[in-house]
Amino acid sequence: MKQFRVTVNGQAYDVVVEEVGNGAHPITPKINPPVYEEVKDKVVKEPKVISADKTSLLNVPGEKITAPMPGAVVQILVHEGQEVKQGEVLLILEAMKMENEIVAPLAGSIKQIAVHKDATVKTGDLLVIIE
Repeated sequence: MKQFRVTVNGQAYDVVVEEVGNGAHPITPKINPPVYEEVKDKVVKEPKVISADKTSLLNVPGEKITAPMPGAVVQILVHEGQEVKQGEVLLILEAMKMENEIVAPLAGSIKQIAVHKDATVKTGDLLVIIE
């Protein structure tokens, strides 16, 4: 067995590779899943959602961040009223067993959060409004 460190998209993974005789046996790498070190301390335990009526949120002024794909909201990393920078992670959306970071397209203040943790969303569903 040989151990290697592989970097994919800036994330380092430790993998163990077993050498087999003629290559007839499948090899299953052991990959340590990534940990969101830079955001794990920012996780909001109970995000406050002021309005559950999503249709009324469509008229709220500001930049509307929508779901780029169907999935489940696994973490919300911001709260209403919080100032965010462009590129800052707002929430984590799990789709097809992959965790996808939804980031702020611009700097501003979180006006509304339209989803809650464990919510299931469809493509185009409203997630956050930034003002």
